[in-house]
Amino acid sequence: MNTFSNIKELLSALNREQKLLTEMFKKRKNSSYKYDYAIDLVENDTNRIDYLINRSVIRQNGNNLEIDDQFLQFFEQVLEANEEINTSYINDSLEKVKLNIDYYFNESNEQRKYDYLRIIKNTLRKLGLITIRNIVDLKRNIDNTFKNEPTYKNKRAKLIHLDSKRKDISKLIAQTEKLITEDEITFFNTATDEELGKVIHILKIQLIKCTHNLIEIERQVIDFLNQIQHQNNVMEKLRIVKYLKDQFLLENDTNIRAILASNYSVIFERNPIYPLKLSLTHLQTDEDAYESIKKIAKKVKSGIIIKRPIAEKISSEYLETQTEEEIQINLDEVKNGFVASSYHLLDFVMNYNFSTDVSFDDRVTIYCQLISQYENIFDITENYRERNDMEFAMVYPK
Repeated sequence: MNTFSNIKELLSALNREQKLLTEMFKKRKNSSYKYDYAIDLVENDTNRIDYLINRSVIRQNGNNLEIDDQFLQFFEQVLEANEEINTSYINDSLEKVKLNIDYYFNESNEQRKYDYLRIIKNTLRKLGLITIRNIVDLKRNIDNTFKNEPTYKNKRAKLIHLDSKRKDISKLIAQTEKLITEDEITFFNTATDEELGKVIHILKIQLIKCTHNLIEIERQVIDFLNQIQHQNNVMEKLRIVKYLKDQFLLENDTNIRAILASNYSVIFERNPIYPLKLSLTHLQTDEDAYESIKKIAKKVKSGIIIKRPIAEKISSEYLETQTEEEIQINLDEVKNGFVASSYHLLDFVMNYNFSTDVSFDDRVTIYCQLISQYENIFDITENYRERNDMEFAMVYPK
């Protein structure tokens, strides 16, 4: 089995195979990941999968792949997705603090004493975080067990087991508080380190929060156990009732009729009906209302034929054909005539012989339309001429 030679090689391998590891981590709760699925995520390069297998990142079992427990535990802890409640780490941390305190008092060299002090501070700092992490995992596991475990006996057994974990964490919190307030009070009073005081202060706050959360978790576990016990009792009673009903003994061997007769629960009452009267105008004009009326009429089968009101006869005036003539001016033809002439545009338009009578205002409109559409082939000067109290630019063909 090969190992990674340095951190750079490890991080490069994880980054290169991030797609594969991400998919395998998502499906870690399901059956093992198929080898054929992994091939697609590594671009059909089997050497990349063999590389991870040889370095124990993933394990192969036949045609299935799994993330190795060491890396899986690392991913779950970093992403706070682990489900295991590990109280042994808290206990080991307490022992580590006690041992390093002894080493601190036995050492005369100041540098080595500081090294032991640094280990103590780091351990205490991690101790509070790990305790909080365990409580968060404990609460999540309790919720998941109560909501998702289908078997009654397993659900009850798991909740009892998780409650024992709660008791273990509570004992370890008490031991931690005793360590920093009673057992090693001499060390914490004599070790003149400002950072150590801050670490102890933060740790005490974290332990208080943990204690309060454990009280809430205890109440929740008791409530869940009572609920599943109640549900189990109800199911047992339903099984007995079902058995008596199947044997046709329910009415003779029980007082079910008397119980149902004296029970005024809402579930046994008819659903109230609140009549709503619609307006006649809405029923006569709305298309959806008309369709609903036809459906109801088919079910009722009253024999009444519902006919829609017939509109009045359309007046013959609306049916007469009317013709409207509209004269169109061919601007392109006018433009060609102007380009071939020697006049400026205003005189040309005013004297142009159209096929019909064109007023002065319409000729002004044609003048403007020609300039707007054919300005690229016209020479628009800065000279102006006035006609009918209006000024017109002098425009010539280029």
